[in-house]
Amino acid sequence: MDLVPWFLFLHVLGAIIAFGPTYSFPVIAALGGAEPMHGNFATRVSHAISAKRVIPVALTMPVTGIGLIWSVGINPFERDARWLLAGISLYVIALTYSLAVQTPTVNRIIALTAGPPPGAAPAGPPSGPPAGLMDLVAKVKRGGLFLTILIAVIVFLMVVKPAFPF
Repeated sequence: MDLVPWFLFLHVLGAIIAFGPTYSFPVIAALGGAEPMHGNFATRVSHAISAKRVIPVALTMPVTGIGLIWSVGINPFERDARWLLAGISLYVIALTYSLAVQTPTVNRIIALTAGPPPGAAPAGPPSGPPAGLMDLVAKVKRGGLFLTILIAVIVFLMVVKPAFPF
């Protein structure tokens, strides 16, 4: 039985489910930023999508990818398949960055914007965002751009399969 179409279907479907929603995160963030009273909710929505869809489905990509590599018979270490080795390397970088940097930073933003500290009484109009919040937001934006570029490059490598000169 030819398993290539099945692994390819599962791999592409997984990529769409995992990474497609991430292109909406900037829209959600912009809406939350435009209405600061909803910023925490917007951040929690993006975080929930990441935690319940993006990360779990992204973790299936190696399984279907290995199935594809095996069923097609590609050796990623051969000169003609360096595009695959590059794509796999970028995937590992993206997933590691997402889990080690982006997710903890988003968790800190959620904690900072969850409300006033326990026992604190509001003493007048809010004086602005909590200390350090804007730095964390900027870090998440930079990280999101980095991850978006990595995903686009990975898709390019997987579709175009460019020859590497080395």
